[in-house]
Amino acid sequence: MTRKIDVEALCHEKGLRITEQRRVIARVLSEAEDHPDVEALHARAAEIDPGISIATVYRTVRLFEEAGILERHDFGDGRARYEAAAEEHHDHLIDVETGRVIEFVDAELEALQRTIAERLGFRLVDHRMELYGVSLSRQK
Repeated sequence: MTRKIDVEALCHEKGLRITEQRRVIARVLSEAEDHPDVEALHARAAEIDPGISIATVYRTVRLFEEAGILERHDFGDGRARYEAAAEEHHDHLIDVETGRVIEFVDAELEALQRTIAERLGFRLVDHRMELYGVSLSRQK
């Protein structure tokens, strides 16, 4: 599942002031095809602007998260990882050996989750699903 989200545009929508360093960090986040942690974001941003400090990246990530522009994930590897907040829901499958994260949407699974919630007397308003696995292709 590949989705590109313009983080800078989200910042404008939320009324955030965009400094040049925030613009670089927003660009790195928009171009990310993975779920980078702050250290990875810093390394990528520093390739574009060597003057960006890791403290600036931490502050910017916190600001973007508080504004609802970024979502924070803990995939069990001890690092907070980030992705641009998506309008459409998706779930994650994490390869426990490599740390690779695969995003997916499954209509059948979504319906089953709503059915389970209703069976238990709830109306589902949100959820987050993370599956952890080992690639079958590497087990041969």
